[in-house]
This record gives sequence, C-alpha cells and structure tokens, in this order.
Amino acid sequence: MAIDKDAVREHVRGLLIALGDDPDREGLKDTPDRVARMYEEVFEGMNYTNHEIAQMFDKTFEEDLTFSSENSDFVIVKDIDIFSYCEHHMALMYDMSISIGYIPKGRVIGLSKIPRIAEMCCKRLQLQEKIGEDIAEVISLATGSDDVIVHITSS
Repeated sequence: MAIDKDAVREHVRGLLIALGDDPDREGLKDTPDRVARMYEEVFEGMNYTNHEIAQMFDKTFEEDLTFSSENSDFVIVKDIDIFSYCEHHMALMYDMSISIGYIPKGRVIGLSKIPRIAEMCCKRLQLQEKIGEDIAEVISLATGSDDVIVHITSS
C-alpha cells in the first residue's frame, strides 16, 4: 500500500490550522508538501511485509564450510545507529543502536544487507519490541537460519 501523499498534505494543512497558524504564510506554504515527501521516505517500510523485505535482500552466498552444532560461528553486525517512529504518539524514537547476529545454515547474506534490513524494518510506525521481532523474522527468512539474535539499546 503506497502512502497517500495528497491525504498527508491535506491533513498537515489542517493540523497547522488546528495549531492556530496560517498554512498560507511564507514559512509554511510548502510545509504540507515537504512533510508528505518526508513521510513517504521515513515510512517506506510500511509498504512492504517482512516477507517482501526478506525477498529484497535474500541474495545469499553458499558457504564452503559445513556448519554443525560443534562449529557454529555467528555472523554479527554491531552498533547500527537507527531511528523509528512510535505508533502510539508518532514521535521519533532516536538514539537506538541495534546489533544483529545469526548462525549461518550453509548460506550467508552480505554484511551490508544487515543494516539495510534493519533500516527498512524501522521505517514503520511501531513499538521498539516489534522492531526486534521484525528484524529477526526478516533475517531468518533471508538467510534460512532460525538462530537469530537482535539486541536493541536506546537512551
């Protein structure tokens, strides 16, 4: 479902009026359009399911090593700086740092894809707890591994 930029423009204009300001004054006349374009970018993840995000980033590389319970090395990307928006207040959740790891099951994704998956999952209205669940699910779908960990810290 694509973001309805026309509706966002209309509602932001109405919000400016409700706040007691003049949406036609010089500093605000382009604000509804700027907000609509920003929302299209920061909420891009709302256009996709976790399965669709996994498909975007699921190109994997076959590992030469055979992984077993005795030889299970984690792939870890630490300290991914990220932000999202709280679904209760539409407020910015910032200063979040996410570390993601998984145990490969014969195939791995490129390390650069892990932060991109996290970013796409965070481009939604949601709760911090849901962010971790979504990232873990997408990593699991993209890698085929059920052994995924997501650690989120926020200040």
